[in-house]
Order: sequence, then structure tokens, then C-alpha cells
Amino acid sequence: MRKTKKTMGAVLALGLSAAVVAALVTPGATASAAGNTLVVDASSSIRPVTHVGAGGLYAVSSTTEPAPGLLTPLRLKQHTQPAPGVQQLGNGATVPSGDVLVTAPAFTRDGAQSYARMPDVYPDFPYRWISWADWTQKIDTMVKARVDATGTTNINGWELWNEPDGTWDTAKAGPFLDGWTRTYRQVKLQDTTTPIVGPSYSRYYPDLMRDFMARAKADGTLPDVVVWHELEDETYNTVDEHVADYRAIERSLGISPRPISINEYGSPSQVDTPSVAAHYIAQFERTGINDAERAYWYESGTVGGLVWNGAPTGSYWLYKWYGEMAGNMLAVTPSGDLDGFASYDSTRKIVNVALGGTFGDNAVQVRGLASFGAQAKVTVNYTPRSGRMTNVSAPTQISSTTVSIVDGAVTVPITNQDYLGAYQVVVTPAAGPTTSYQQVYEAENATVVNAQRLSSATASNGGYVGRIDGLGDGRSNSFVDFVVEVPTAGAYSLTTRYANGGAATSTQGLAYNGGAFSTVSYPTTGGWGRFADSAAAPLTLKAGYNVIRLAKGSPNYAGGSGFAEIDSITVRPR
Repeated sequence: MRKTKKTMGAVLALGLSAAVVAALVTPGATASAAGNTLVVDASSSIRPVTHVGAGGLYAVSSTTEPAPGLLTPLRLKQHTQPAPGVQQLGNGATVPSGDVLVTAPAFTRDGAQSYARMPDVYPDFPYRWISWADWTQKIDTMVKARVDATGTTNINGWELWNEPDGTWDTAKAGPFLDGWTRTYRQVKLQDTTTPIVGPSYSRYYPDLMRDFMARAKADGTLPDVVVWHELEDETYNTVDEHVADYRAIERSLGISPRPISINEYGSPSQVDTPSVAAHYIAQFERTGINDAERAYWYESGTVGGLVWNGAPTGSYWLYKWYGEMAGNMLAVTPSGDLDGFASYDSTRKIVNVALGGTFGDNAVQVRGLASFGAQAKVTVNYTPRSGRMTNVSAPTQISSTTVSIVDGAVTVPITNQDYLGAYQVVVTPAAGPTTSYQQVYEAENATVVNAQRLSSATASNGGYVGRIDGLGDGRSNSFVDFVVEVPTAGAYSLTTRYANGGAATSTQGLAYNGGAFSTVSYPTTGGWGRFADSAAAPLTLKAGYNVIRLAKGSPNYAGGSGFAEIDSITVRPR
């Protein structure tokens, strides 16, 4: 977190080309572009849908702020919340908020996880160092509180410090690299299970990152997740360069690849701009980022301006479109300042594209649609840059048409494009999706806790979740949380596609919407990678969004036996 220190011109903050800026700021200038075409290849998958760019810093301020259910449609992946005992008064707040143990039920309710930011136990920012004795006592208190909270799940990292390039008091505390090693070892005295997250520099510094990783390797204190921030106006389109440089550092030092978190992204003038968010997310998806969180410049509990007074803003709808994505993320080729991200859900035959970033008359070309038949239904939606304190009740539908598929492709015009807003293009067969609502949910698209996403040609969609091995406290349990949407309340059945290569039936716990656990049995399938359907389990779901957990150990569930891999679940009416 950094408090707002400056304001930027909204146009220049977008990092648009000089020609575009000139046209936008010159009185009487004609807003006409040469025309850009964003190309989406539905036959080329780059990774499973995991909503890597959906989450926020201080996104949740309490269990009721934002209101329950408001964030669930966004299928948020990852938050960063202050550690237990938070005293930070960020951005004009009068009382501390967001304690990760207090807010855990809220983000768990949405199927999300959270890192715990440790230095936010200090009340000031930049942090005011007292002494090593004081910091050690604070570490011990925070870690003990988390270890004692055995019923709390979905906390997946200790962030040891925040923006040390500007907040670490070298004069009083000594060099940061010494401080990292000392803090890391102090945390590990009580908690050897929860991952360590850092170094969390305020931007990507190649030299600082190289020195940090070399020292951490020598000391045996490498972070489990490597973090830096992308907060400068010009960096929304340079994430790929930073990732490439960091991966080169790993290779040169002989360090195994770490997951990368950008747990603060967007400058103050960018966070309210849907087109910039689309650029960021496109970069995160293409570069293989593990997770990224919207920055906290203003109020906590708003996910960086996605909600205001308990209702969506314009930017919310871009993340809602992102939340609707399922299956695999697709290869997308940007054109000029036009960029975006896309998915293909093969179970329903839906291509979902989100884009933004330029003006004038442009287009989206979607290729790889040969299996759709001769025609496709194409719907185009739009959401504006409303500002963080203006609600937008719904996106605007611009068009919905049936078009011919030519050589396996359709080209969709985006006329008079708003360079600040964002657009959604949804392409299905002419008759619509194969089911009226999503019924099959791939495990690799879900929230995976203490297990691993793996690939297999025998798995539907090419991926599954394995190594669901944990059976312990809230820090080491293994489970998968599925966010499932159904049209009406009532009785449903759950079928799990699984593999059990053992010699005996294995079991997992099944719970939904925070309710009691039942047991699901998985008879042997004769080998790992050989998938079969389980017997149907009854569910009673509410209309709208529900969170279903399949667990090998979880609070209030001490069972689970043997081992099973999860390919997907299917939820249908009974």
C-alpha cells in the first residue's frame, strides 16, 4: 500500500501513443483511428482460466463490507489483507480495518484466498520502526494468532514486508536483506507451513531483485511467492519485460521458478479506468503471473473502486466478464493500443473476449470456430469509466447479431470505441451455448488449496487437480473450492469426475455454502489419469452463486482417506 502522493493527467496516465493523446486533447480534433484488429484464436489455449488478475489489496474491510454476494460473481482469486492485529490507518481511515483473521470468512465465502501483510501492524505509512525487540514481539504475536486460528482456511502466505525500497529504515533496522533473513527465520520458528511472500518492492528493480534473490538463496530464505508492484503510469504494458528479466535472474542463480504475484497494480488515475485494467489483465495472463491484486489508493472494502456504497461501478463489469470466463485462456494478439484477454469454454461453446485501450473504429477477429457451424451469435457489451464513486447498474448491450463464419472466423466491428471504457464480445454457435447455464466446472479453474493443477491428455479440458494430500490444520488442509451458479433454488446433484489409482476406495469431504460436510466416495479407477464419474451426491442450492468444497481435511471435517484426483464436477437439477 502507498498513500496517494500525486495526481496524474487521466489521458497521459493511460500510456497511450502520442498520436492518440494529441487527438484527444486538441480542441476540435477528429477522433479517428487507422483501425486496429484484436485477434483471438479459439484453437490456441495458453493456460487454464484461474482469474489471475482478480483480487485486491484491502479489498475486504469486514465480513459485511463489501456486502455478501457482491463480489462472488467476480470469482476473485487472491487478496492481500493486513495481518492479525492491524493498526494501519491507510488513506485517511480513522479506524484499522481488514484484519486477515477477521475478514477470512468473507473472502473464503467467495472462494478466494489472501496473503497476510505483516508490517501493517504499524499504524503509520511509511512504517515507523521502533526496534528489533518490538518487531520480533509483533511477529510472534501475529504468527501465534494465525496458528491458533485452526478453523480459518484460505490464508496462503505471510508477506514479510511491504515496499522495502521506500519503507525499510536502514539507519535503525540495518540493511533490508539482513532484516528479511531475520524476519523469515522468526516466522518459521512457529509456522513452517504457511508460504512466505516477498520482497514486495514498489516497482520492478532488476538490480535489487538480483541481489535479493542471491542473498535469499545463500541464506536459505527464498520466498515461496515472489512479489513486486506495478504502480507507475507507464508499466501497464511492460509487465512482460519485467517477468522476462526476473525469470532470467532465476535461471542465472539456479533457482527453481517461483510463482509471481503482482499484489498491487494500477496507479491512482488508472484504477478507475476499465481499459487500463484490461491491458493489465492481458499482460498477467500472457506472462503466466500467478496472481495480481488491484491497488489500495482510496477506501478499503471497495476492491480498488469496483464497488461504491454497496453497488457496482463501471470497472466492476469488466471483472464480472472476467469472472464469467471458464475453460482455457486463449492466445490474443494485440493491435496498437487495442488489447484484451479471452477464454473458451468448450463444455458450452462460448468464446468470451474483454478488451479496451483505443478509440475510433476497430474490430475483434475470432478464429478457430470451425466446430461452431456456419453461423455464430455475437453479442457486444460496453462498460464506461464511471469513476470510483459513481454506480453503474449494468453494462450496456451494443449489439446482438447472427453472422456467418467464414474460414472458421468472424470479425466483429467495434465502432466509435471509447478508449477509457471496456468492451465484451461473446461468440457462441447461432443457436446459443450448448446449455442454458454452466453445469460442468473444471477443477483447474477453481480455487486450489494445498494441491496442484496438473495436465493430462486424458482429462477433460486437458487439466485436473492432483496431490490433494493434506490432512491437518487450517494451514495444511487440501481442498478445491468451486464457485457454482444455478438459475433457481432447489435440489441438484453433484457428480465428480475423478481418478483413483489406488487399490481401495478413497473418500473426501463435501460441503457447500459453509454448511456441514458429507462424505464422497471414489472407487478405484484402475490407474492414475484414468477418470470416471462418482455416484451423484444430493445438494440443495440457492439461486445464484454457491461455493462447493471438496476436501481432504478441513475445519469440521476430520475424515478423508486414500487419494483421489479431481478432473471436474457437474451440477444438474435433480
